[in-house]
Amino acid sequence: MRFTLFVAACLASVTFAAPGHAQTVPKSQPEIALSFAPVVKEAAPAVVNIYATVVVQSRAHPFAGDPLFELFFEGMGESRPRMESSLGSGVIVRPDGLVVSNYHVVGDATDIRVELSDRRQFKARVLLADKDSDLAVLQLEGATGLPALPLRNSDEIEVGELVLAIGNPFGVGQTVSSGIVSGLGRSTLAIGEGRGYYIQTDAAINPGNSGGALVDIAGRLIGINTAILTKSGGSNGIGFAIPANLVQSFINQAATGATRFARPWAGVTGQGVDAAMAEAMGLPRPEGVMISDLHPESPFRDAGLAVGDVILSLNDEVTDSPQEVMFRLASIGVGKEVRVRYLRAGAEAEAQLTLGPPPDRPARDPRILGEDSVLQGAEVVRINPAVLAELELPETLAEGAAVTASDGFAARIGLRPGDVIRAVNGRLVMSPEDVVNLTFPDQRRWVVEVLREGRSVLLRFRI
Repeated sequence: MRFTLFVAACLASVTFAAPGHAQTVPKSQPEIALSFAPVVKEAAPAVVNIYATVVVQSRAHPFAGDPLFELFFEGMGESRPRMESSLGSGVIVRPDGLVVSNYHVVGDATDIRVELSDRRQFKARVLLADKDSDLAVLQLEGATGLPALPLRNSDEIEVGELVLAIGNPFGVGQTVSSGIVSGLGRSTLAIGEGRGYYIQTDAAINPGNSGGALVDIAGRLIGINTAILTKSGGSNGIGFAIPANLVQSFINQAATGATRFARPWAGVTGQGVDAAMAEAMGLPRPEGVMISDLHPESPFRDAGLAVGDVILSLNDEVTDSPQEVMFRLASIGVGKEVRVRYLRAGAEAEAQLTLGPPPDRPARDPRILGEDSVLQGAEVVRINPAVLAELELPETLAEGAAVTASDGFAARIGLRPGDVIRAVNGRLVMSPEDVVNLTFPDQRRWVVEVLREGRSVLLRFRI
């Protein structure tokens, strides 16, 4: 049975309270059973509709952009710009017009228009966007005194809590659906543009309302609706929302003027401990994340952790998957202290470390390869943690040369930005200098081994 992931939207209406009715938030189960209307009336004005326009380049032929076959179609037509529109939702989180939505709604937009529930419209600009988290923060131009949703600590949420999903499904207008939190810590899915750690809900969510609000019965934001799991494209009662704690970290950074989300760097590779691993390690139950590799610059290594240790919690919040570790670190934020509880040889221990950005050391030593190199047109740098983060490479790569630009002959043979050059004609590459020294055109047949998206790729060519 095959399932498909769609961007989120909310559906199924709830009646609004008529003017003059009591507007208190329900305090008891009987009051909740009577009506959600007071909560909706309090929260709905802070949920907005977002209309975004993106300019994309249409390909002149089906092989445009292909490093090999486009050579045979060179000069056949030109790519033309094409306008594409998208519809989504957002949540006002500050009265001065700070709005949170999904990256896949506004991340590449050239023009953004936001409409409030009272039909007022504002132009908006993106302050901070991050594809991996699928979150974006917008600023409405000229906005003041707007209704805003308070954020709740998403670590306090429990399975079974009543929630409301608010948004604009299929462009039909603002709609509210009710349900419960049906799961927490969903971290094995790559959803939309993002990957990470999600709240699961059975509140009806449908395509077209990505970026809408998931709120509790007190009207507090607990998550940003992002995607659904479905066979048909409609809601099957399995929706996912990005937790409010990560949203709060984005808001904090956007408020300081950051234009790129600063994610704490861990320098750790690990895997969740399953039942078989727990038995092999003599653990009473499967829990935590076992460290399988550590970068030499990793703050976890500096704090005393080693390969084979099992990370149990960060600041007393459990960590049962690598995605959960990354979520916890991103929510805590750069510059903050974190307490790590871990297992070593069956015994518990604790360590304290300070979270920071990926260090830009050793020096990058950038080299541009000229006409005297068989990789003419490429630019390579020394791998360090900052380079790994920028190129989205595995965090534990400790040495080598990464490609940051590829043009000319290098692009024609298939070399791409983000490739890591591992060897040239069987000789290992450990630095940019090695690439320069090993690519003099003194022979005809060449084999360049690169690491690309976790796989080894051989580029074979003759000159």
